[in-house]
Amino acid sequence: MDSRVIFDLAVAEPVDGVVVISIVGELDMSTAPRLREELIRVASATDSPRVVLDLAGTDLLDPTGLGVIFDGVKRTRSRGGDLALARAEAHVLRDLELTRVIEILPAFDSVSEAIQSIAL
Repeated sequence: MDSRVIFDLAVAEPVDGVVVISIVGELDMSTAPRLREELIRVASATDSPRVVLDLAGTDLLDPTGLGVIFDGVKRTRSRGGDLALARAEAHVLRDLELTRVIEILPAFDSVSEAIQSIAL
């Protein structure tokens, strides 16, 4: 029996004003709305929201998931904040490169590097 997690989000308390959202599993059409809701909540909670998406546990990132991430970038930046990615696996990073999302959204090898890049 396969006990793999299909999707889960974990939101950490802010570090240096940056909220870290860890994504585990598949970010696709059926799970992306949950991330969208969380990004809206976080972006609305402060004047200059700063968010790191920790993708270390992300198995799949489909076009819907990419769209939610892109919307998160627009939402945070429109409120004077920023969003960065951390620990994307090679296959996820490849998708970000192919879709050119990586050109507007920094991706870092570690969560701490991502936090430093967008912290106040």
